[in-house]
Amino acid sequence: MTETLVAELGIPQALRWHDGALWFSDIAAGTVHRWDTSTGAHKVADIPGAGGLGWLPDGRMLIVSAVENRVYRQEHDGSLRVHADLRDVAGGALNDMITDARGRAYVGNYGFDYEARTRDRAHSFLYRPPGPPPTPIACLAPDGTLIGLSAPLIFPNGCTFIDERTLVVAETLAFRLTSFTVTSDGLLVDPRPWASTISPRLWRAVISGGLVGALTRRLSALLERPRFSALARSPIAPDDIAANADGTLWVADSLRGECVRIGPGGQLLERVTTSAHTLSCVLGGEDGRTLFVATVPTLDPVQSAQTRGGRIERRRLSPEKEGTAMTTPGEWSA
Repeated sequence: MTETLVAELGIPQALRWHDGALWFSDIAAGTVHRWDTSTGAHKVADIPGAGGLGWLPDGRMLIVSAVENRVYRQEHDGSLRVHADLRDVAGGALNDMITDARGRAYVGNYGFDYEARTRDRAHSFLYRPPGPPPTPIACLAPDGTLIGLSAPLIFPNGCTFIDERTLVVAETLAFRLTSFTVTSDGLLVDPRPWASTISPRLWRAVISGGLVGALTRRLSALLERPRFSALARSPIAPDDIAANADGTLWVADSLRGECVRIGPGGQLLERVTTSAHTLSCVLGGEDGRTLFVATVPTLDPVQSAQTRGGRIERRRLSPEKEGTAMTTPGEWSA
């Protein structure tokens, strides 16, 4: 299990280990926080719908506003400036973001009005054909100008570099991880599968038309209820992701209280149990062997904002061990 570091948050997101401290946003409160072992957590910025975080090479912080579909830049004096306006690019609210060593930023978005389409219906019904609309990742230059757009993805969310030329993106609603090559100009090209986190048979059924698809979506809707989803082991809905030193990825599972380590191709190597739905994860600490996670008791954004049950938790990881996978995607049950 994990231990709680910070409690009484709304919807904590975008965990980042930077400059010897843990940083995170609270999208419900519209705040950004910094935590370290000596001073604890304290607020460093107010941004409506604060989401993804990143830094420019000179230390200035970039902050996504999911409410305004803009990226803000915090200057050295603490003031905020609009870094990029993506209202004409995003098909839905902006969500996560990552920056590279040059200060280029990669920003995802929902692709549609996610909250409106899930407010009174189970997530499973999003897959009734034609399904969730795809949307690209916006690639930004260090000065905030738009370099270009990636190929369309289904709900591009958390992302991480596994090397300086390869970016992996979590497509939350597609239950998969997709990798891109990063060109010298900062564009994302050559999308290819990195891992699937759902049984191929279940995925084909849930997105199909006709009676099979309708029945699968209704059954899946029942399994979304908290008392059932907590008992299930699959599929995994990848939210935020973090690169591990051995080339595997830690994946925050937004469907249930866990963070899982996955290898290329989808090998499931390790599970860490958390207190609730897990939205974000990052490796940090002095030696990079502490797993930090952000959790919420419910995926309903209104309830999460009201109950303030969001938490930042941590788990000290054991030394790296080679071993066989616990399972493979094809063996995950429906």
